[in-house]
Amino acid sequence: MSPRPADPSVRTALIDAAARVIADDGQHSLTLRRLADEVGTSTMSVYTHFGGMDAVRREVRREGFGRLATHLEEVARGRDPVKDLVLLGWAYYRSAMTSPNLYRVMFMEQPLDEADAAAGVATFDVLVAGVDRCLAAGRFGSAEPAATVATQLWAVTHGLVTLQLVGCLAPDQALDCLVRTSHNLFLAYGDDPGAAGRSVATARRRISL
Repeated sequence: MSPRPADPSVRTALIDAAARVIADDGQHSLTLRRLADEVGTSTMSVYTHFGGMDAVRREVRREGFGRLATHLEEVARGRDPVKDLVLLGWAYYRSAMTSPNLYRVMFMEQPLDEADAAAGVATFDVLVAGVDRCLAAGRFGSAEPAATVATQLWAVTHGLVTLQLVGCLAPDQALDCLVRTSHNLFLAYGDDPGAAGRSVATARRRISL
């Protein structure tokens, strides 16, 4: 008789519970017994799904990057790369607000090690590709590499997410700041003011809180 397969819903529940404990009380508060109790399962279940607590901590971050990747993939590539860039920023924001505990563990707890950082490269590359499209279309005339521009855009969005998570910005304020700051940066990167305004306005119509 073959063994009963592990329930994927339990794995997800364990990851979400681990993220919540770490976000609320820190890495050292996450123990095998506490995690099992949070989910209402056995300690053996944790070993079944992850093999141990070190793997749990690593999988929390990987899950966060996986969910972020899913949100970014939902942004279709249209004919206007600047509009798409705004929507990528919004997808990043929505991912963070949908899974705030995971986001805190990804970026606001202990520093990323080499393995954790590698898990996030693919999501950053999506943003770099978005900037590359703007450069190739002649919308941006920036002399800076696409990765540098992408880092600047990421820093802005991460800052907005962080300010909202700690209660300094309301959702509507964060959205307004994202749209306005993106527009200002696009102008700084050399986009035509009229074209930039139209792209941002089109993206804004597709965004809802």
